[in-house]
Amino acid sequence: MSKNKLRKAMSLAVAAAALALCQSAWAETKELSLQEAMERAFATNPSISIATYARNSARAGYNAARESYGISISAEHQTRRSGYDDDRYVSNFNPDGTVNVTNVGKQIGNSHANGISASLPIYTGGQLEGAAQSARANYKYSEQALQQSYNQLRGDVVNGYYGLMQAGDAQRLCQESVTRLAEHLKNVQAQYDVGVVAKVDVLRSQVEVANAQQSLIKAENARAIAEANLNRLIGLPMSTELKLVDSMQYVPYDNDLQYCLDYAASHRPELEMARQNVNAAKGSLRSAISGHMPKFYASASQSWSDSNWPGDENGNWGVGISASITIFDSGVTTSRIHGAEADLDRAKESLRDTQDAVDLDVRTNYLNMREAEKRISTTEVAVEQAQEDYHIAQVRYMAGVGTNTDVLDAQVALVDAQNNYLTAKYDYQTSKTDLETAIGVPMTIPVKMASPYEASVNAEGEESKTVAAE
Repeated sequence: MSKNKLRKAMSLAVAAAALALCQSAWAETKELSLQEAMERAFATNPSISIATYARNSARAGYNAARESYGISISAEHQTRRSGYDDDRYVSNFNPDGTVNVTNVGKQIGNSHANGISASLPIYTGGQLEGAAQSARANYKYSEQALQQSYNQLRGDVVNGYYGLMQAGDAQRLCQESVTRLAEHLKNVQAQYDVGVVAKVDVLRSQVEVANAQQSLIKAENARAIAEANLNRLIGLPMSTELKLVDSMQYVPYDNDLQYCLDYAASHRPELEMARQNVNAAKGSLRSAISGHMPKFYASASQSWSDSNWPGDENGNWGVGISASITIFDSGVTTSRIHGAEADLDRAKESLRDTQDAVDLDVRTNYLNMREAEKRISTTEVAVEQAQEDYHIAQVRYMAGVGTNTDVLDAQVALVDAQNNYLTAKYDYQTSKTDLETAIGVPMTIPVKMASPYEASVNAEGEESKTVAAE
């Protein structure tokens, strides 16, 4: 290798080492409770802001549709300078029959006009009513979509928090397994050194230690991924090292399946969203049918015109009522009605499908929770039995009446029992959280949260005052 290449390689190595040191220095360790995780998620997660903006847009659309019933007033001003390209001539006939021709020039001059007009819909055949109905349904839909975002984010944060906790416990169990096998390997090596056991016992124990170390590496990686996922949910830098301060406690769930199904039927946001889609489709159909109906408007106007600025002379006013109806439009209105009817049928079928999907979702999560609950008690007993079995196998091996295979098999059984117990506990917690999301348990923003969206959500009653009660 040339000196230049050697210098370049050394420089790259030094730079990589410096970068690693910087990253280690920048990695922040933060203690985190579940409550704080919830507060941070609702303050920073973009899903909430996206749903909030969508709700605000739909509310503005509903207000605009309602206000279209009112009077509309417009004002207009026009200033023009006009004339002919060529001279203009005017002919005048004299009494004696002769004609006088006068050149009046290009007639270039100014004109100023002002006008104000007002229009009020009297009857539109259901067009405005249908538009308002659709806009109101869209607004109600967006409110439920916002609630769905709250519930989903709550579930994601809780599962993410306990998922990181589970990954940490799994890593701890793998570390304990490595420690036990390493201690056992020392005992086997000591007995081999004095000629008590065969070489095969040492080799087998070394293989088991290596396998346990592989499992530990995977567990460490799984925990790092779970940590990054939780950091993303709560808006922290991905490199932040989290120290969880809460612990998972088993809390029995007292409600039965029928209660959950009934609760979901009236609280699950997706169901209300599907119902509002039906209402919106009904409003669109109503608007489409209005194409065959007459429309009546009241109007009033006042105008002024003058050749001098500001054109406020020669006033002219008028009031009246106009009526119109489309007699023939080549089938356009009929096609729109057919399309709106198809959209309504589709919305109704979507509602039915959503009802079935919610029912299945609730049943699945409820049954999964009950299954995990049963596994908690059985696996807890299995852990105690596996620990005792491993202890007995060790004592028998040290006394020379047991085999190395007995110890290693007992070690495998203990690891399996511990992992099964850990999985059962966390499966119960995640299934319980998913069940609460599935039945639509309302989630509000934590009280301590300081979020730019807190006012718009917690003051929902205040905001809804801008929308007239139906």
